[in-house]
Amino acid sequence: MTTTIEPPAATAPSVHVRAAITWLAIFPMVAVGMTVMAPFTGGWPPALRALVLTAFVVPAAVYFVVPRLLAAHRRVTRRLAKQAAPTR
Repeated sequence: MTTTIEPPAATAPSVHVRAAITWLAIFPMVAVGMTVMAPFTGGWPPALRALVLTAFVVPAAVYFVVPRLLAAHRRVTRRLAKQAAPTR
């Protein structure tokens, strides 16, 4: 009789890790967006500037940047788990 050892099921990152990854996605996009928009929106009310900026940043982060960062986190976590696993 042989016993196969299954790798542990992938678990979702903790809420703290997801928050950090989301911040890592949003902050640079907002910083670049504010810099790029500044010459064109200098006289706009702050709420209108925020509306226009978030109309681009939020969908880009939700649909493109955050999923890629989560996938990268998953790959790194798996690689570290494999390295830490005892060899038989």
